[in-house]
Amino acid sequence: METRELLRSHSSVRKYTGDIISKDTVIDLIETAQMAASSHFVQAYSVIWVTDEEKKAKLGELSKNDFQFKTAGASFLFCVDFKRLQVAGQKHGVDIVADSAENVLVGVADVSLFAQNFVIAAEAKGYGICYIGGARTNPAEISELFNLPKYVFPLFAMTIGTPTKRNETKPRLPVAAVLHENSYDVEKYDTLLSEYDATMESYYASRSSNQKMATWTKQMADFLIDQKRPFIKDFLATKGYTWK
Repeated sequence: METRELLRSHSSVRKYTGDIISKDTVIDLIETAQMAASSHFVQAYSVIWVTDEEKKAKLGELSKNDFQFKTAGASFLFCVDFKRLQVAGQKHGVDIVADSAENVLVGVADVSLFAQNFVIAAEAKGYGICYIGGARTNPAEISELFNLPKYVFPLFAMTIGTPTKRNETKPRLPVAAVLHENSYDVEKYDTLLSEYDATMESYYASRSSNQKMATWTKQMADFLIDQKRPFIKDFLATKGYTWK
């Protein structure tokens, strides 16, 4: 499959055959992921490869996604990591300033770019994947489970494996809704989002499984009507990030 076709064919997978992914394959995927761009080359990411069955089950429970962990070929926890950078500074007698909102943004960007490279490499090998943001539902407990030190926090988990089936690819927003030329244009959204609602309503009604009547704007309104995970700011403070 050519690169463009691969990128356009992504869909999340939540049920796998259970075939275990080898250590050599995992290392190859990580090495490929490491070639992603990194802000100032800080490489502010670490990954926990969860091979312990009890820890895997607990991660599934804490992230509210236990089903997919049961059949995945490999399971991971992707983390923002400034602890390694702290150690790098100490080698030169420097106590780095890790505690800043900027560093949180840098870390999130680094982990996300790294993880997406990982995903593309995995899908190129024929595997399916699923990002699990539910790892932020119980971040303190997950941090304790995997001994994450100060300046390291979980951003998301991920399962990968051989899919039992491939889901249809969801239609994305029209390009005109996300591409702005020279200045931001909010006026176009009313028309474009109505058109997109019609597209998504048709997709949800006709897809091969889990059909429903829904539009994108209604789902977003329902999802964003209240604050999600309001404890995150306080949790990050326990990890050394107090928003200086």
